[in-house]
Amino acid sequence: MKSEKRLCVLSLLCTLCTAIVAQRADSVFNLNDVVVTATRTPKLLKDVPIQTRLITLKDIERTDATDVQDLLQQEMPGVEFSYAMNQQRHMNFCGFGGQSILFLIDGERLAGETLDDVDFTRLNMANVQRIEIVKGAASALYGSNAGGGVVNIITKDGGKPWALNLNARLARHNEQRYGGNWTVNSERVANTLNFNYNGTDNYSVKNAPNPQALVYGMVYGDKTYHVKDKVTFRPMDGMKIVGRAGYFYRTLSRTADNPERYRDFSAGLRGLWQMGSNDHLDIAYAFDQYDKSDFQEIARLDIRDYSNVQNSVRAVYNHGFSGVGTLTVGADYLHDYLFNKNLAGKNCQQDAFDAFAQMDWNVSTRWELVGALRYDYFSDHRNSHLTPKLTARYKILDNLTLRFGYGMGFRAPTLKERYYNFDMAGIWTVQGNPQLQSEVSHNVNIAAEWTRRKFNLTVSTYYNNMTNKIATGIPYYSPEGNGKLFLPYINLKNYSVCGAEMTMQVRFDNGFSGKLSYAITSEHLPQDKDGTTISNQYIPARTHSLIARFDWDKQFTKNYGLSIGLNGRFLSAVNNEEYVNLQDISQGSKSVCYPAYTLWKLSTVQRFGKAVRLTLALDNLFNYVPTYYYYNAPVTDGISFQAGVSVDIDNLF
Repeated sequence: MKSEKRLCVLSLLCTLCTAIVAQRADSVFNLNDVVVTATRTPKLLKDVPIQTRLITLKDIERTDATDVQDLLQQEMPGVEFSYAMNQQRHMNFCGFGGQSILFLIDGERLAGETLDDVDFTRLNMANVQRIEIVKGAASALYGSNAGGGVVNIITKDGGKPWALNLNARLARHNEQRYGGNWTVNSERVANTLNFNYNGTDNYSVKNAPNPQALVYGMVYGDKTYHVKDKVTFRPMDGMKIVGRAGYFYRTLSRTADNPERYRDFSAGLRGLWQMGSNDHLDIAYAFDQYDKSDFQEIARLDIRDYSNVQNSVRAVYNHGFSGVGTLTVGADYLHDYLFNKNLAGKNCQQDAFDAFAQMDWNVSTRWELVGALRYDYFSDHRNSHLTPKLTARYKILDNLTLRFGYGMGFRAPTLKERYYNFDMAGIWTVQGNPQLQSEVSHNVNIAAEWTRRKFNLTVSTYYNNMTNKIATGIPYYSPEGNGKLFLPYINLKNYSVCGAEMTMQVRFDNGFSGKLSYAITSEHLPQDKDGTTISNQYIPARTHSLIARFDWDKQFTKNYGLSIGLNGRFLSAVNNEEYVNLQDISQGSKSVCYPAYTLWKLSTVQRFGKAVRLTLALDNLFNYVPTYYYYNAPVTDGISFQAGVSVDIDNLF
């Protein structure tokens, strides 16, 4: 705890010291881009009172990322994805697990989860315009699951009268990616149709001997298909109606006779009305159904064993007070249905309702204050919660901004956590707990941002303390003495995490640019109600992580340009407490050290005219291969060559 306090004090000093080096700024770092996630109202990035990270379309194209996991690991320090428990993906976001980070697509929640994380393969980067990331508690605006932050993936709207892009990429292990995006746009109507396929074969790895590892020397590939359509209708000036529909399918073959299938059906209708210079109304309906099934090849039967269906309605109204600020009020209704063969009773459902208000007050040309309050109600166990948030932005000089914030976060128990009853391969029975209480967290953060000509520096620090954290507890044997072992869901006594992040960016007129991001994270291990320390079983945070990117871009002639990029990340070592033998937990646990590692990617993008881009890359440039594939090991078996091509058909004519 003492080291944790020292870390927070040091981070605070670093943040405040930034204030003494301010000079006049010329912004070249997307600070004039408009973002919406942090306050639910459009604001320039430089004027947002809540620290917001923006990943632009150019960043996405430069990384050539396939899905959100690939992108975040290249762009965000402190983010790590790992595989465990049947090779499902788990995320650690600066000490917060996937259940505390809310993922949105165009502001809408996603149905379905696996071991507390959303299915990240659903979140592919095709047709994505930008990603807005708000770190820290955002429950006052977005409710449950936003205690650690929000990742909002915003898709493209139609621009040109017509556009058609076709793209493909090949890589090691027979990785194949094919996609297309077709857009038509007129004065009143625009339509964007996107389709994408990605597939990888199974491949073997050399795993160090360990009795509990579930990889067994094989990394399983999969095949995913995405089809999305988005229609925008503008019946009059100031009014827009957006309809969307999507289908996702993923198949994974651990055994030839029983492949796993994952599906998602999504649809929505949204109306946006600018009623005047100061009034804006946003009304939306969203449907999302995420299913899991096992296909029996011999019997030709597709047996569904999981389905999560969500229907939601939302209304948000903004009123601007000229020169003073903006009032935002809104309400949501969500009907949540869950079928799972491992639930007591097979299926459960609940209704959730919320109402929120936010006042954005421009105190002066230098000061801005934002206060928000939200009330949530869940019909299951009649659970309710009141959540406040208060943030401030102070512009010391034109190029130096300080941000301060306090936010309460919360997460209501899911239906699975209350009613689960799952026999996990005979090891133990994961047992739900109907008496679970909501997680409650208190988050304090301070950030400073300084920009001068071609240089940008951002420093931030945060402290988060959580009570009643929902987790699985210590396994216990059945009181009946039948030798049956249970792993219960419980509320932990407390859990805290603090850290800091520093990002430096520089751009030169000769085409060179660079970015360096460093994050430090310190966790205080959670405790049971009786004070017993419980290890963070799913990827404890690595204390140090670093992201580095260096780029050079030059347009040699009208018809030829070249970009060269070097992107790398470093993660420090971490210890994880693991059972010696999952088949016999009486043997106890041991501390496993996952060593520090670094991964680098060298890529080139050649532009031929305005239509063709050829991408060549070497991923895992220094051929890093872990000796132990489990919780905190990256699933890579060495260097990989990637080759891709993208053609804008409309630019050929």
